[in-house]
Amino acid sequence: MTRKARNFIRLCIFLSLWGSFCAQADNLSVAVAANMQFVFDDLKAQFQRDTGHSAQGIVNSSGKLVSQISHGAPFDVFLSADTVFPDTLYRQGHAVSVPKVYAYGALVIWTNKDLDFNHWQQSLQGVRIRQVAVANPDTAPYGRESMRALQFLKLEPNLHSRLVFAESIAQVNQYIYSGVVDWGITAKSVVLSDEMKGKGKWLDVPAESYTPIAQAVVILQHAKKNKLSTAQAFVDFLGSASGRAILQKHGYTLP
Repeated sequence: MTRKARNFIRLCIFLSLWGSFCAQADNLSVAVAANMQFVFDDLKAQFQRDTGHSAQGIVNSSGKLVSQISHGAPFDVFLSADTVFPDTLYRQGHAVSVPKVYAYGALVIWTNKDLDFNHWQQSLQGVRIRQVAVANPDTAPYGRESMRALQFLKLEPNLHSRLVFAESIAQVNQYIYSGVVDWGITAKSVVLSDEMKGKGKWLDVPAESYTPIAQAVVILQHAKKNKLSTAQAFVDFLGSASGRAILQKHGYTLP
């Protein structure tokens, strides 16, 4: 092999490694609240089409993500299910941007069983109902509002002993879809997602029974290392026409 050929191969290897490094360096790490589990796939795909930047999501309950961020988890952006958790991170110095509301989430009752939704309040308390799933109200904002709705609708006292508290909305979805529970309360974005559309039956939780779920985004300290501009581009994307269209498609209302 000639020296020229060897040098050409070395150059190709270098460019390949450099390309991989750049791709990794530009890959935004996003902490994603569980209610955004399915919508985030659409958001990150459109974000890459619009900006050329890639994003990787890590899904969990907002409370657990906050704990991980507080202990140094290397996330660049936090998509929360409320405004309280990101505001706490900002006040504690873990975030570099003021929380910005990007959407308002809604609750639905969802079942994979043959329940009568014509008389849903009676049906959901009937003797056939053994277990009902809601997200942990201590760590999941959707769980907190689910409990508020059950109390407002006067369903909680009769269902109290049958409630199953899941770690997050994602786990609530697993319980409902697998039939482990008879019904549960989840995010409207879940039942409207391509993955779950047409599966089971659902109805909107009356809007007056819970507080509108304002969801905020913050840029985290980790982004300051080398991804601050990409993180800001993602926040801007959420407020863009294409970002807002995706959020509306998944059942969110917009600020």
